[in-house]
Amino acid sequence: MRTLWHIIVKEFLQLRHDRRMIPMIVIGPIAQLIAFGYAANTDVTDVPLLLVDQDQSAASRALVERFVGSGTFDLVGSEASVRSIDPWLIDGRAQVVLVIGSDYGEAIAAGRAPELQVIADGSDANSTQIGLGYANRIVAELGLELVQHQLEAGATAAPGAGRVGAVIELVPRVWYNPDLKSRWFYVPAVVAMVLMLMTMILSSMGVVREKEIGTMEQLIVTPIRAWQLIVGKLFPFAVMGLVVLFSVTAIAVWYFEVPLRGSLWLLLALTGLFLLTTLGLGLLVSTLVRTQQQAMLSSVFLLMVPMIYLSGLIFPIENMPAPIQTLTYAIPLRYYAVILRGVFLKGSGLDVLWPESLILAGFGIGIVSLAALRFRKRLD
Repeated sequence: MRTLWHIIVKEFLQLRHDRRMIPMIVIGPIAQLIAFGYAANTDVTDVPLLLVDQDQSAASRALVERFVGSGTFDLVGSEASVRSIDPWLIDGRAQVVLVIGSDYGEAIAAGRAPELQVIADGSDANSTQIGLGYANRIVAELGLELVQHQLEAGATAAPGAGRVGAVIELVPRVWYNPDLKSRWFYVPAVVAMVLMLMTMILSSMGVVREKEIGTMEQLIVTPIRAWQLIVGKLFPFAVMGLVVLFSVTAIAVWYFEVPLRGSLWLLLALTGLFLLTTLGLGLLVSTLVRTQQQAMLSSVFLLMVPMIYLSGLIFPIENMPAPIQTLTYAIPLRYYAVILRGVFLKGSGLDVLWPESLILAGFGIGIVSLAALRFRKRLD
């Protein structure tokens, strides 16, 4: 154990003397989380709205007030005709156009379906789809209120007659993220990406650094065993990974106000299983390359990028082709994503997350074992 302790102390001292590594370890994760936390936000607000009101009635003005008062749309101008809207959409001054027909008020008063149209700029498909969804909701709510008002008026006018019909009102209730804030979905994903970035790159450069600075020759002539060298090199990076987890979790909860409904200690324990996987992958890469540059590029482009794309952190797995969905089962990050969002948003415990935990443990043990088999306490 004394030999193992000396290796661990050596790694910490080496990291302390590496002035380029310390800012990356301390400042890097915080900067990445803040940057990604603001960038990874698909909530749509203040959509530029152009108005074409051909009715100019009290009913049309009430409809416009609903759009503006929703907080989603920002009225940027008005035109008298649909023929004049092209310049607004082309130069980006407006993204959505609300066209109100000339008999809108009369149709509302008569109980007929009014002429109403929404024209949107489809160049930004995601924002446009969300904006159209908000517009549909506003119009649907207005229609429901009008139907209810007409039914109540009809019942009051003829109390002896049977009611014409009943309004079926759908009252949605969203659990775990009641305001549907996209940041609550993406910030836990950023936590996983930051952890993977730090631990995988640092561990992949561990053995390679020894080769480049010439200390591997000194380790070869010592009575250090291979497992002691592996554990001694991975342990400091595991400690830094847990420190990073605490820091980015604190920022996610207190700065971005993402709720942590589950147990912090459970999150810490299951993150340890994920770190076992990422550190093992980094060590495996370090046994396959010769320079730190090769180690970094291999970790990022051959491992991290495919894992992020196929894990469900950003893109829903359900929308992927069936063969790709099958491939995602071999991605450890997929299971850690379920753990993160389960602990953060749903308050899930080990009774729910035990399948993902067992799979992560299997991945970690298998990858570290494979890396240990490839590891040689000698220069190739």
